[in-house]
Amino acid sequence: MNLTRPPAPRRHPGFLLLEVILALAVFSAVAVSLVVAFHQMGKAASLTQTELRLTRILDSALVETLSLPVLEEGALTNAVGDSDMEMITTISILDNLETEEGQILQEMYLITVTARWYDGGEWKERSAETWRYGRMYQP
Repeated sequence: MNLTRPPAPRRHPGFLLLEVILALAVFSAVAVSLVVAFHQMGKAASLTQTELRLTRILDSALVETLSLPVLEEGALTNAVGDSDMEMITTISILDNLETEEGQILQEMYLITVTARWYDGGEWKERSAETWRYGRMYQP
């Protein structure tokens, strides 16, 4: 008795349609998540650059006001270059400021610089402030 096995069916090399669709779905999910991640990184970089620019502008305005030989109480508003940003510098005298020993400090000024700009349909505002002795640059 001669038992022979029937020949095994020949498998065609290659991928089934289902395997191709599954691979495309996985690739698409990875590609979409990478695009979203790059977009978020771009937004974060842009926001960081804007914050750094704003910090430099506020610091520059504070240094400029601090270097004035004579401080006078009041407020001054001016535009920043050709941007839609405006700077408001306010100088006010601090009354009743004492040291830890109870000694009254005279002619101490509070300098506040506020930047205001219109962005995204609303007004935004940032401030920086410092103190200065009134006679600091006087001989």
